[in-house]
Amino acid sequence: MATGLSRSAQRVQDFLSKEGDDFDVRELASSTRTARDAADSIGCTVAQIAKSLVFREGATDEPILVVASGVNRVDAAKVRTAASLDLHRADGNFVKERTGFAIGGIPPVGHETPLRTVLDQDLKQYAEIWAAAGTPHAVFRLTPDRLGALTGGQWIDLREEE
Repeated sequence: MATGLSRSAQRVQDFLSKEGDDFDVRELASSTRTARDAADSIGCTVAQIAKSLVFREGATDEPILVVASGVNRVDAAKVRTAASLDLHRADGNFVKERTGFAIGGIPPVGHETPLRTVLDQDLKQYAEIWAAAGTPHAVFRLTPDRLGALTGGQWIDLREEE
């Protein structure tokens, strides 16, 4: 288990440790703020980065977590059809207030309160994926199956077609 982590990264590590797996949150010297930065820092493909995006649900103002492959853009119409959610852009203040984390380091777990979560089915093709862990320098490795179990998320095709 990691030690000497920043407060936000430690919060994610504490959540993961309670889940019983041997997750190891790592804080890197290089940035993991974008999917490309994270992939370059870790040494994996951009597609293996599980980027966490927080949206605002139009009807309820509820925060919605979307975890997408680092190479994919989220198609809000597909999410609306598959998950009955009306996604709207959330600003940094909304995200921080509702999740306890700032944009650029939002993890898929460990939020102030559990978030309704939608997961990109494209992540399922990888044996190993990487997610942010609370800061723009912190990450942890997991499998798509554990991502689904930890978040209780709904797997859908959410990729915007080019």
